[in-house]
Amino acid sequence: MNRLLLFFAAFVLLTISAFRTTLPTERPISNPADERKHINWLTIEQAYALTQKKPKKFVVDVYTDWCGWCKVMDRETFSKPGIVDYVNENYYPVRFNAEQTADVTLGNQTFKYVSGGSRGVHELAAALLKNQMSYPTTVFLDEKFNLIQPIAGYLEPRTFHQIITYFGKNYHQKEPFDQYKIGTYKEFQSALTASK
Repeated sequence: MNRLLLFFAAFVLLTISAFRTTLPTERPISNPADERKHINWLTIEQAYALTQKKPKKFVVDVYTDWCGWCKVMDRETFSKPGIVDYVNENYYPVRFNAEQTADVTLGNQTFKYVSGGSRGVHELAAALLKNQMSYPTTVFLDEKFNLIQPIAGYLEPRTFHQIITYFGKNYHQKEPFDQYKIGTYKEFQSALTASK
């Protein structure tokens, strides 16, 4: 009985290894469609230069290296395919470290790092967050780099998707967000599901 089990196990292993298509040292061939999509993050300077040629709204992820909720948002929200596709298509996505020390020049204005206390802050982060320093904060700007709204705190995927579509298609100029969520957003989701 033991010999039969041993023979069967050896047969299975040989069969599996015979159909193996890669050597142990080779990297398996991957299908590009199977690879995870990512938001095409830009620096604020890159996005500012791009909008001079092709105007688009901005979504700015203001973060710090020590912020735990920033990392959760990266992992849980910014990785969802529907969010990645919508942001890449409709916005110039920017990641901005609120504690970076390098100067940032946008047009004829230069923003600098200001040291103070145990941690300093960049003047641009303070301007984007209206001096309400909280991380993460997602900031929405229009095509002319005017502030639409900063939204402080972790945003779970569903809420973030509602917000990016609300600002992305200018619904914020037509109706309050609460009304959008229960009406227009549901219609938007239904139309999106029907088109798939």
